[in-house]
Amino acid sequence: MEVISNGIRSTRSHSGHQMENRNPKIRAVNLGGWLVTEGWIKPSLFDAIPNKDFLDGTGLQFKSMMVGKYLCAEFGGGRRLVANSTGTPAGRCPAGSGPQWETFRLWRINERLFNFRVANKQFVGLDSGGDGVDLVATCDSPGTLETFEIVRNTDDPSRVRIKASNRCFLQVRTEERVTADYQCDESNVWGDEDPSVFVMSFTKILEGEFQVTNGLGPQKAPEVMREHWSTFIVEDDFKFVAENGLNAVRIPVGWWIASGPNPPRPYVGGSLAYLDNAFSWAEKYGLKVIIDLRAAPGSQNGWERSSSRDGFCEWGDTYDTIQQTLHVIEFLTSRYTKSPSFYAVDLLNEPLAETLPQETVSKYYIAGHNAVRKHSSSAYVIMSCMLETSSKELLLPDATSLDRTVVDMQCYFLCDTELDTIQDTLPLFYEDWFAQLESLATSNGPLIFVGEWAAEWGLNGATKEENQEYVEAQLEAYGKATFGWAYWTLKCEEDLWSLEWMIKNGYIKL
Repeated sequence: MEVISNGIRSTRSHSGHQMENRNPKIRAVNLGGWLVTEGWIKPSLFDAIPNKDFLDGTGLQFKSMMVGKYLCAEFGGGRRLVANSTGTPAGRCPAGSGPQWETFRLWRINERLFNFRVANKQFVGLDSGGDGVDLVATCDSPGTLETFEIVRNTDDPSRVRIKASNRCFLQVRTEERVTADYQCDESNVWGDEDPSVFVMSFTKILEGEFQVTNGLGPQKAPEVMREHWSTFIVEDDFKFVAENGLNAVRIPVGWWIASGPNPPRPYVGGSLAYLDNAFSWAEKYGLKVIIDLRAAPGSQNGWERSSSRDGFCEWGDTYDTIQQTLHVIEFLTSRYTKSPSFYAVDLLNEPLAETLPQETVSKYYIAGHNAVRKHSSSAYVIMSCMLETSSKELLLPDATSLDRTVVDMQCYFLCDTELDTIQDTLPLFYEDWFAQLESLATSNGPLIFVGEWAAEWGLNGATKEENQEYVEAQLEAYGKATFGWAYWTLKCEEDLWSLEWMIKNGYIKL
């Protein structure tokens, strides 16, 4: 296939490395978990959070011991709270898969007080009419009446009582009526006959940027986050990347990075300075930089990596969220357009087709392309495929009319079933990604980028040799991508997701 010039003039970096004036395929690594938190990458970030079982977005279910059924928002919200649900088994349904009327999503006010958000996005609170003790889920913006405390039994933390803002506990009078008028103290028996006792189960836990900063609070969060930014990725990491066969880094960022030193709460200001450092180090070691907008305002997919507060996908619900996102894209492009390492902008990581209209995303991509072009004629504009999670179908953006565009199709191949050997796995892998990448590699379409992939493949107890063989197959397949690929990620607590660990332990050679 013909190699396309990238339009960046040749220049020498600080250390004398020659910046190339042509477009070799990108061989990159993501700097995940650095400027946008993902708890599984570095779990210790959450260690200092008080009462950290109850972070924003935690999904909870409460089973009344007296009636043997679950609290739920009738019809998912907009009506009263009842206790007549037979329950959804904890963890069975992912966010967005259906009406989880018996699941309540936490909004954390502090370590002790919370709001409960229901399936239709209203909040549980006291009914301000009548005697003010009935529970309803009708409020769109929580206040005092929607504030609750979860009191756990010290002997059995799964048994809880829920205290309302009137300082009384919730009780189940009947399956059809729940009120906040029960008086008791810690000495009360936590028996099954007590109408105020519930067995609590967790259905979902989020550990993203919103959870860590809001959980730490305004006093602790700045100290913890700035220590993390200054130590997790350092200059030596860029040297390591350059010395091990890679020519680029992909850096996930969140929308709040463009807000300066005082972003909206609970976010911590200061991450922009570390992105500046990244560009300086990239220039020094002759690396290209791809900026990846991983978290858009309101969340474009409801996942923790997009800094969702509670698992709902609300980007695009209002015109403001799109305009704010375009401002971030333009801000970042204008800031780094003069850097010889600035190579591409990924406009929106992993928009979710099940919750976002494709037309909305397509219009945003066109506007985002224009925002980049205001400041750079040479930077590539990357558009992430929309993933239809129910069918695993990739919805490709229509980028044929736009210049210097790239389609990002992330390739995670995790086996759904236990396969015995690498020989069982590879044929499925080749049928899946290898064939798809070959079919997309057309001469007149946008370039194709495998923006994320990893060595993890779901086979427990695989040998080092099997993992090496699987990695070699992936490198062969993703070499078909006309723009290149980026491994996820450089550093991670889980070894096979850490390219640094993979290289140092001989699992991959680039």
